[in-house]
Amino acid sequence: MASRRQFIKKTSTGLMGIPLVYSTMDLYAKDNIYDGPVLKVAIMGLGSYAARVAKAMDDCKKAKITGLISGTPSKIEKWKSEYEVESKNCYNYENFDAIKDNPDIDAVYIITPNGLHAEQAVRVAKAGKHVICEKPMGVNAKEGQQMVDACKNAGVKLLIGYRMHFEANTLEIVRMRKANEFGKIIFFQGQSGFIIGDPNQWRLDLKLSGGGAMMDIGIYSINGARYMIGEEPLWVTAQETKNDPVKFKEGIDETIQFQMGFPGGAVASCLSTYAVNHLDRFYLNGIDGFAEMQPSTGYGPIKARTHKGELSFKHIAHQTVQMDEMAGIILEGKEPSIPVNGEEGVKDMKIIDAIFKAAKTGQKVLLN
Repeated sequence: MASRRQFIKKTSTGLMGIPLVYSTMDLYAKDNIYDGPVLKVAIMGLGSYAARVAKAMDDCKKAKITGLISGTPSKIEKWKSEYEVESKNCYNYENFDAIKDNPDIDAVYIITPNGLHAEQAVRVAKAGKHVICEKPMGVNAKEGQQMVDACKNAGVKLLIGYRMHFEANTLEIVRMRKANEFGKIIFFQGQSGFIIGDPNQWRLDLKLSGGGAMMDIGIYSINGARYMIGEEPLWVTAQETKNDPVKFKEGIDETIQFQMGFPGGAVASCLSTYAVNHLDRFYLNGIDGFAEMQPSTGYGPIKARTHKGELSFKHIAHQTVQMDEMAGIILEGKEPSIPVNGEEGVKDMKIIDAIFKAAKTGQKVLLN
């Protein structure tokens, strides 16, 4: 692998007195010149979130953008100039299989609508490149498993864009839970919501999105409940509310309240909505303490406190840390504290499938 162009990243002393919860923070906690292996990444889908990822990757030490894949030539031209990507490393959705013969690309980060993920991931895997895919990894668990199988058969890694799995406050709360500092976990609450705008956007198109708010932001509470409680749910119940059937057509959920039960007796009560602003909160309660995050999954800075006081980790762009950590997973065989592999993504998809079923039938749905 090529070495990253050397640069010094200066940070303040905001982390002093707080234990580092993952090794990558060392890259940002002091003046540091990195001269190790670098993950060469092609970005697929050059939309607004891809732009956020790309900007954050300017500060990465272990990953850099070396390729572009888009169906819009004008975007390719703009990004080529901005990120110094060579023309030979640029592709469209019809010809990107040719990355198989391009040594300038190690991995492809898929940041396209949900309904396109599975097919694109399988093609990238067949081309022999590692796959990083935004969440949700597909529109259902069946698609997710197809992606896992394709990457295993090709001998490449499949990672899902769970940026919160590398966020400092999140990891500290998970560490405290593992250390039994909250005692027996009794309750988790997750609230995710905002008022969605343009009714013609792909997120409200069932074929492209696979659903509404649940696929977009409800997945945060599903995933968060699992890593905060530290168990896999046994059952789900769910109730759907739809006040605007014109904007939220059949199959596109506006608001779903859902509950999950866990083996240790904990219960999660969650809300996912496209109809209410300012909902971004996690709350974990144990018999000996609690943790609260608000905002809990936004782009930051995350605000968190526990029964022991406020957490005050220095904010670093989530996608910067995510991509450096994922480079470590792919290039160095690192194991993250909270998994980000394809199997982790499939677990969330199985729960989403069950929530949709529970909301439709009004029945408790058991999970295997």
